[in-house]
Amino acid sequence: MVLDLPRVTYSNIGVDFSPVHAHLDKIIPSFEKAFLGREWSTPFSTGPLKEIASPISPDLSLGRFPISTAADAKAAIASARAGANIWSRASLEERLAFAERWQAALAAQKYELGLAALYETGKSRIEAVGEAEECLDMVEYYSSELKANNGYTRSMNELVANEIARSVMKPYGVFAVIAPFNFPLALSIGMVSGALLTGSSVVFKPSPGCSLTGLLIAETLRKAGLPDGVFNIVLGDGEVGRLLATDDGIDGVAFTGSHKTGMSIFRHMAALPHMKPVIAEMGGKNPAYVTRSADLERAAQGVARSAFGLQGQKCSACSVVYVDNVVKHEFIGKLVDFSSKLVVGDPRRAETFMGPVYGNATVKRFRAALSAVNGKGKVHFGGAALGHGFADNYVLPTVVELDGPDKLTREELFMPFVVVRGVDGLEAAIAEGNDIAYGLSAGIFTRDQNELQYFLDTAEAGVLYANRASGATTGAWPGAQPFCGWKGTGVSGKGGLGAWFLPQYMREQSHTIMTN
Repeated sequence: MVLDLPRVTYSNIGVDFSPVHAHLDKIIPSFEKAFLGREWSTPFSTGPLKEIASPISPDLSLGRFPISTAADAKAAIASARAGANIWSRASLEERLAFAERWQAALAAQKYELGLAALYETGKSRIEAVGEAEECLDMVEYYSSELKANNGYTRSMNELVANEIARSVMKPYGVFAVIAPFNFPLALSIGMVSGALLTGSSVVFKPSPGCSLTGLLIAETLRKAGLPDGVFNIVLGDGEVGRLLATDDGIDGVAFTGSHKTGMSIFRHMAALPHMKPVIAEMGGKNPAYVTRSADLERAAQGVARSAFGLQGQKCSACSVVYVDNVVKHEFIGKLVDFSSKLVVGDPRRAETFMGPVYGNATVKRFRAALSAVNGKGKVHFGGAALGHGFADNYVLPTVVELDGPDKLTREELFMPFVVVRGVDGLEAAIAEGNDIAYGLSAGIFTRDQNELQYFLDTAEAGVLYANRASGATTGAWPGAQPFCGWKGTGVSGKGGLGAWFLPQYMREQSHTIMTN
């Protein structure tokens, strides 16, 4: 049953979501009873069971999940190859009908899917439900693009009489889809839908700690009526992902994760006898710029929401903000004031904005970043674990100031930690903000149209925002903000959520047919 509750996106701040919270209060106990702590199985994961704990608490078991072996990965790829032989011949109408059924299945389980993401990642209720909502719009938008472009078949110029010439986009065959932890629904479904809607089959590996959402996604696809073998799921760690990405039976890889891993996949594919497609999104640094003409209240809110939403564990999170020295002191005061009011705690609670960070490695990086500030800058807020009976992975949103460029202003942090840099003018700020390896998103707060235009003309990132209180550098949505990484963030110059996503999963073929 699809409920008529307020729709959650990443942009609709200030909306009364009390009906959503009331519904979640009602279903959380039954969700825990039905889905958590179980022993799971899936055909291509026959290895030993591994118990996975939620980042919310080490005592909260997500369940016991089997690990895929090398033989399982091979079997899943063979299954996908058989499925591709069927699915690659499916008509446009058949694929569009599948997308409609899949969207309905996702809508029916939206809140279950959202809660699974909450328990697996520690994200807040609103972040989790918004992610599940995004998946519905994603499938709808991509299928509308497929339909609007006639399946990417186009008539071409006919040079002589009785000749038909056309361009046809064909599926590659079998895609390995390797997903990260932070958006276990949206990033997984985005890559999977790209492959499936364009006619390829899939072998899907969710992040090791996100097997529950992976299996629930698989269930929605089963309900949508895909032919056998078109979608296959394997479970496990990076070694399982490596086996998929390097197997000769794979025709392409869709990956979201670290730059190091993504580029290793790309280099492997480039060294083969023929290049295979790699569709990759590999992180970001995402500067925000606050000029002397900015609305500082709006800027503080936008930076804080972008820096600390999902505990800063977004590839588009704002982790450095360049502020004109004329307004720096006032801006920092407003940023600290807004950040200090954000509720940190158990994400199962309605009032929580920021839950735990993901894994011990993030806690270590957080502590190392704090140590790196010593002697070079100042901690204005945060800088400690939450305490009061919470585990070490519950940390405070942290605002620091540095006097000069530093690795903290250049490297991806992936935690609730934002660096403020005072600068003299927008030109100097953007020059420093561009001098990084990444190029995913950037934002500006200004009331000056010349400053805005300079930002739009010179910022080296694929996703630009201006004066956005809901998120200075975050909040992309299907069909609204294409999500394209420049430089070290991507490999194709084209991204997801927009018009150029689906064609990346296909290759062009020319048909010239004489009719007489």
